[in-house]
Amino acid sequence: QVQLVESGGGSVQTGGSLRLSCVVSGYTITSMCMGWFRQVSEKEREGVATVVPGGTAFYAVSVKDRFRISRNTAENTVFLQMNNLNPEDTAMYYCAAAESCLGWHLPGQLLARAVAYWGQGTQVTVSS
Repeated sequence: QVQLVESGGGSVQTGGSLRLSCVVSGYTITSMCMGWFRQVSEKEREGVATVVPGGTAFYAVSVKDRFRISRNTAENTVFLQMNNLNPEDTAMYYCAAAESCLGWHLPGQLLARAVAYWGQGTQVTVSS
């Protein structure tokens, strides 16, 4: 059974940093596409950052140069380091995974239906 468990959300002020973690069980993270989505209220979930099995990372334009996705294969964990946060980054953040990597190189255009597995989400709030 595949499980994704996020942690690391919280409240910070503008310019602050947070590091999200996604502990994965049931499969090896290097065998699938992994990524992070975020969702504000009833809006659609939007892709933020992805990493494909070979290790290449991709970012949405809105977070490029501020966020960094990484993997720890020994811990089977995916991270999202978020720097220089601003109020527009406030959202529920979800860890995501899929066996098919079609479209995962463009996280800003990746649809939620391309995701096979979701975590429960972790809230990030950035105040001005």
